[in-house]
Amino acid sequence: MSEANADIEEIVSEVPPLHTLSLEQARQGYADFLAIERDLTSLADVQDSVVPGPDGNNVPIRVYTPEGEGPFPVLVWMHGGGFMLGDIESYDPVCRVLAEELGCIVVSPDYRLAPEHKFPAGLRDCYAVVEWAASRTEILGGDSDKIIVGGDSAGGNLAAAVSLMARDKGGPEIDYQVLVYPTTTFSYEFADEPQGGANYFITEPDLEWSWDNYLENQIDGMSPYASPLQANDLSDLPPATVLTAELDPLQDEGVAYAERLADAGVPVKHSNYDDMVHSFFTNLSEPRVQEAWDAVAEIDAHLEDAFGEEEERELVVA
Repeated sequence: MSEANADIEEIVSEVPPLHTLSLEQARQGYADFLAIERDLTSLADVQDSVVPGPDGNNVPIRVYTPEGEGPFPVLVWMHGGGFMLGDIESYDPVCRVLAEELGCIVVSPDYRLAPEHKFPAGLRDCYAVVEWAASRTEILGGDSDKIIVGGDSAGGNLAAAVSLMARDKGGPEIDYQVLVYPTTTFSYEFADEPQGGANYFITEPDLEWSWDNYLENQIDGMSPYASPLQANDLSDLPPATVLTAELDPLQDEGVAYAERLADAGVPVKHSNYDDMVHSFFTNLSEPRVQEAWDAVAEIDAHLEDAFGEEEERELVVA
């Protein structure tokens, strides 16, 4: 067992299987897992607001602005949690790190959760927030040519689905998507446990529990907006970063989605993190999992590559 694997297994070893918990216990346990101790006082601003929702509801959001001179890229980050767990508060540390390390304005939507709100309620909330952010980039101090959607796990699913919806609806214009160990299909064609250590954080029963609570029925699960891997056409989507983890039941479907995007002509950068389990990306506290910070740095490098050529052209013109 590698040192990295030992560290991450130690972190998740006390987390009981999510599907064995009550919904309230699972939500509290997930919030406890995400809690970190880190002083992040270097952000220029953090503001709470609401966005008019698609069903007469209001979607709470939190907007994080980094220090420095804008305009900044605008990243709408959709939190993970199996469509059932997580919220603005539990993902506050993650979004602060992303804003600081990526130099992006980060917009965090508190989308509606299952099982109280089934598919596509949460997705519709996320799409409304992306529309809102794209229409207010100047007010936010953002760059309208650098609109990014991203998320981890279920949030990666939502980010991929928002990208599909934006393409199909003719906007808003999304310039990049960041998908961290995304769940991409309701189908159980990838339902094999990963090989490796004994602790995977999530298992197939956890995934089945999540899907059962998210979907009204299996027919909904075949919608490309629920299962992006089931889409017939993945062309004309934003360039993507796809990160997967070796000891993760979602690894194969994440790899398959990256391959499908590439086959459709979408520029894709895929990295697989050896010895890592699901949720390693959000473990940014002590004991320090260096791979979590490596993944953030990799995303930063990919965004610089994606937008760097445009910036160089602007410098030449100037």
